[in-house]
Amino acid sequence: AAGLAEFVPLIFWLHVVTPLAWIVLAIAQSLYLAALGAGLALLVGRLPGWQVWSACAWVGEELIRSRWPLGGFGWGRLAFSQADTPFTSYAAIAGAPLVTFAVALCAAFLATAVIAATDAVRTPAAGPTPATGRRTHGWATAATFALAALVVPLVASLIPRPTDGRSIQVAAVQGNVAHPGKHFLGRAEQVLDNHLAETAKLVADIKSGVLPQPQIVLWPENASDVDPLHDASVFAKIQAATEAVNAPILVGAVLDAGPDHVTNTGIVWSPSSGPGQSYTKRHLVPFGEYIPWRGFVSHLTKLTSLVPQNFLPGHTPGALDIGPTRIADVMCFEVAFDDAVRSGVTNGGRIIVVQTNNATYMGTAETKQQLAMSQLRAVEHSRSVVVASTSGISAVIAPDGHVVTRTGELTPAIIDLPVVERSQLTIADHLGAAPEWTLGILGGLAVIAALAIPLVAGRSARRPKESSPADDR
Repeated sequence: AAGLAEFVPLIFWLHVVTPLAWIVLAIAQSLYLAALGAGLALLVGRLPGWQVWSACAWVGEELIRSRWPLGGFGWGRLAFSQADTPFTSYAAIAGAPLVTFAVALCAAFLATAVIAATDAVRTPAAGPTPATGRRTHGWATAATFALAALVVPLVASLIPRPTDGRSIQVAAVQGNVAHPGKHFLGRAEQVLDNHLAETAKLVADIKSGVLPQPQIVLWPENASDVDPLHDASVFAKIQAATEAVNAPILVGAVLDAGPDHVTNTGIVWSPSSGPGQSYTKRHLVPFGEYIPWRGFVSHLTKLTSLVPQNFLPGHTPGALDIGPTRIADVMCFEVAFDDAVRSGVTNGGRIIVVQTNNATYMGTAETKQQLAMSQLRAVEHSRSVVVASTSGISAVIAPDGHVVTRTGELTPAIIDLPVVERSQLTIADHLGAAPEWTLGILGGLAVIAALAIPLVAGRSARRPKESSPADDR
């Protein structure tokens, strides 16, 4: 019930594609929380310090759900509810998993306080509590755990969020789309023409002194809906735009990759040398960018026609040299995956760039949810994050997680601002996925131990007592 209450509204935006996908995915995600709920019920009252073990179990559930099946689905993690709160600071120590742990631990402390207070009201004298089976001191226990719940975010507020560093001028171009929804691409080159037109406005504003000269320009995911490496006219248009703006452009493009396959790629396009380094999206959206078991699924639904060609995944981190800096490039859905962002940063990325295309989900909460994830990533890696979207929300996020500026949806827009770049890695960057696996495994072991306790107790109760001479007499 709790899982459905979370995921049915959380991913309501998926109904734009098909209500069936929305309901099926919501139910599938809810099953993970059902399993977690069973584990938490075992932990409460059977293990000392169950509050800590239950928080570990939350991390373990998210670890599995974000990886399996089909690469996982990271939406709905507790960490992503903390876009910019005191809890967010824990991300700089051990990433999103520690934020989840802290939120779950705080909730467990509050639950214990409520249980103890309820017990104190019902039984003024000290007695065993329903939750722990141990004697408590009623109001004293309630006050202690309520204070402990307050300490968790207070400790996080002591963790610094540095924002210093050299600034570079960055422009993000949001060209907009003519047909939001499932068929946002419209006719060929329409999305490309929108971004070319908005880039031309940027050039005009630079020449008139309205906007400063950017050092790098960012286009969003799918900004070129025609492969510029195979279409000479598209190549020429992008090259001309790059030369006009006099700065390299990160071009999001759909590239041909052989029969029936394409890639979702960001290309660094230089005004002097043309296309150079590139990053291809690694975490693809199942049933959105490729159809698993296409032959079988196509017999069940005609919706496979919405993805006529499977995208192929990339295999290298998105660390790209562009102009005077090096960026950590991630594509849209990838911002929900810890490793996709972290690998770009640990390979030298000094600014995180999220190229995204939310045109299918305009007017829903999806784009705001993605922005919240980007805010957490800024703190996790102590990096500025620039979100470049086809149709909104594009934004600049400071390394401390606060949104410096953001655009509206379904409107052409330009952001041209100084953005801080940072090179120092956070503790979370150094530790990588180790904290997540450690906490998750501890949570799993705790559940196993809680399962074993009644079995051991039952065997002990059934074991015959050894007779003694006194018994014989």
